[in-house]
Amino acid sequence: MNKGSLFFIYLLVIGCSHNAYRSSNGIYKKEAKKLGTQIRQEPASYFPAQDSPWIGGVNFDLRKPNFVIIHHTAQNGCPETLHSFTVQQSQVSAHYVICKDGTVHHMINDYLRAWQAGISKWGNNSDINSSSIGIELDNNGFEIFTDPQINSLLILLDTLKTKYKIPQENFIGHGDIAPGRKVDPNWRFPWKTLAEHGFGDWYDDTATLVVPPGFNEYQALRIIGYNMKDTTTAITAFRRHWMQDSVYKPFDSSSVKILYSVFQKYQ
Repeated sequence: MNKGSLFFIYLLVIGCSHNAYRSSNGIYKKEAKKLGTQIRQEPASYFPAQDSPWIGGVNFDLRKPNFVIIHHTAQNGCPETLHSFTVQQSQVSAHYVICKDGTVHHMINDYLRAWQAGISKWGNNSDINSSSIGIELDNNGFEIFTDPQINSLLILLDTLKTKYKIPQENFIGHGDIAPGRKVDPNWRFPWKTLAEHGFGDWYDDTATLVVPPGFNEYQALRIIGYNMKDTTTAITAFRRHWMQDSVYKPFDSSSVKILYSVFQKYQ
């Protein structure tokens, strides 16, 4: 086969790869255009009986994300995940997908509300989708996260933290905001590594830490952000994040020190 034929096949493959998402790209542009049209419209009056015409304010910008929620895809490879996020029937999405080889797919504008957090709560925030960016890591839930994947994640998080001034403690997992319903990213996720780079909190050395008498574990979990409607799932979520343990166990002397160390960072 000559070089001309090989080049033609190369162009054909690239074209097919690009065209695979032509339909979803078109839907994205259409929906984004509709949202842009809504923003440009003069707001309708909530008091039609009053003779008070709309007056445009001049000091505003776009609402910005204040949280980053990290997920694992629970699917078998990036192609499967990209398909799920490009068909409307799935009703799920994320701003970013990071494949095992470190490839980053930016799927939704950061300022748009992706459907990634679902029914969730962190502190007093019960509409996480409206204030967060969702990042999906290609992982079926039972795998080690790859080095290229984590390296790309750290670069992306640094960009998002700087661009939107996201507080360090606001980098959390889907399992943290939806305990009992979600477990991602799984217990293998390197939260300690992220915290060392400034994304999320981690506990200090607890060898000489003294927990004060009367320390209330449930209150501490609530102050950190956990929904305490079900204390068992909240404790399990905490252990998965900070102890890399996916099994529920009541607090003992060792784990309560870790909880107290984390809790102190939220005071």
